[in-house]
Amino acid sequence: MRKIFVGLSLSLTLGFTPSFALALEYKSQLDLSQSVDSVAGENIFYTKAMQLVQQQIYLIARLEQALSSSDPNRMRSVRGQLTVYTHSVETFLKRQYPSPKTLCTAKGELSQQSDLTVQLTDSQLQIYCSLYAANQELLKLSPVTDRLLSRRGELGLVRKLPLVSGERKSDPVISIAPVQRPDLSKPATPFIRKEPNLTSSPLPVVGSPAKTAIANYKPPIQPAIAPPEEAISTLRTANQILQAAQKRFPDNIKFINPQEDAATLDRFAYDIDSQEKQIYAQFLQLPNTGIFRVLPDSAYRRRPNTLQNRLQPSVIERYPFPSVGEGKGDFTPSLALKMIDDNFQLFPQGIDYGFIVNIGDVPLEKLDGRLQTLDLSTRDFFLNYQPPRELKALQVDRRRFITGKSQNWQQSQIYLSGAKAEVNKTYLVRSLQFQLPEIISERQPVRRQNSRIRQQLTEVPSSDTIIAFRAVRRRPDGSYTILWRVLNQLPAPQINDLEKYVIGDW
Repeated sequence: MRKIFVGLSLSLTLGFTPSFALALEYKSQLDLSQSVDSVAGENIFYTKAMQLVQQQIYLIARLEQALSSSDPNRMRSVRGQLTVYTHSVETFLKRQYPSPKTLCTAKGELSQQSDLTVQLTDSQLQIYCSLYAANQELLKLSPVTDRLLSRRGELGLVRKLPLVSGERKSDPVISIAPVQRPDLSKPATPFIRKEPNLTSSPLPVVGSPAKTAIANYKPPIQPAIAPPEEAISTLRTANQILQAAQKRFPDNIKFINPQEDAATLDRFAYDIDSQEKQIYAQFLQLPNTGIFRVLPDSAYRRRPNTLQNRLQPSVIERYPFPSVGEGKGDFTPSLALKMIDDNFQLFPQGIDYGFIVNIGDVPLEKLDGRLQTLDLSTRDFFLNYQPPRELKALQVDRRRFITGKSQNWQQSQIYLSGAKAEVNKTYLVRSLQFQLPEIISERQPVRRQNSRIRQQLTEVPSSDTIIAFRAVRRRPDGSYTILWRVLNQLPAPQINDLEKYVIGDW
């Protein structure tokens, strides 16, 4: 059963952002029940207290997720669970002692003046007061969740109405907003605008108008949801209290941390295995080397027709491309690779471009900056290709490498920005990357002279890097583990005519 669950959860993780899924909690509950059975015969207090502490840990995880989720159903669900679980803890505490507040101080410390101290050990009293303190913290979130649901329209139907004839303020009434009948003569407004499932980003064209994939199409703006600071602080405090309580349980009682489980699944879905670094430790000791997992293109694309909180870090933000050179400001050269139909493909960002070639089963250690082990045509092209210094010509070359059309370099081999992926094969990449000023990339107007902007146009951060990488493992999801090595850093290319593309009076 566990094997079936792990396989199912890992396959779902690749398609969705990892979360505290109910399936994951079900597996954790199975592990937890084993610990419960082992302690039930020893002390019923530890058995019930362990279950309540674990429930509060899960509740905190669900609350953290619901507070930053764009799905209002998560908030509706966790609001009900908050009521149920806090009531369960309160019932358990009162069964042990009728007034938990008199037994425990406001800080969760023990009140040694209680008559119950002779019936529970010091560890049990610490657990008792920790449960009480954490429960009091979680109860503070009830008005916060109600307020958030009200903003989303959940409680917006209930409001005060003006008094009718003969009605007094003292009369008991339930004021409910009147229900408006829908106008069936007008088309219904969809809950979310439909958007196409595009497989790749369009090629950026700077300085001239370009057609979009769909005429007059604007993708829906994703919401930006920032959890209230008061709620985050309350959850943090409750979590610290529960962590202290866990240390008071017997050593054979283990608790499950859903955040750690979700992080483990996330790394399994998108990152390399820790054993892989150990396997290739000798190679990784060489300078300018590294190991990276090349993910399918679908991992970097949001699922269409779904709402997501754009403040949450994306896959590319959690697992960025490896750096292959020294950075300048917020510009850092990187090996931007992804998988498309079992092909290694350079990730198109801005006006960056490059080309890849499969050079066969050549160890990375035998390659050098002058590419002496390669055939003459490949070596000459990789070392002697000169990128244009005009923006329009640069974009023309970029489209040629991406599409493979109209390559007039008198070469027997057509160089593309992608290559067929094969295990135990080595690939050579030349990557050219630029960081255009926002006034150019975003077509921002400039209405007056500005020396700072002029300086930005003449000092565009860029890089020109020759990198070799070797595919050492293919996974069932289509991703590859690669070893990479920087072979040569060529002079940074420059663009000399950016002033032509500035909108404004110069």
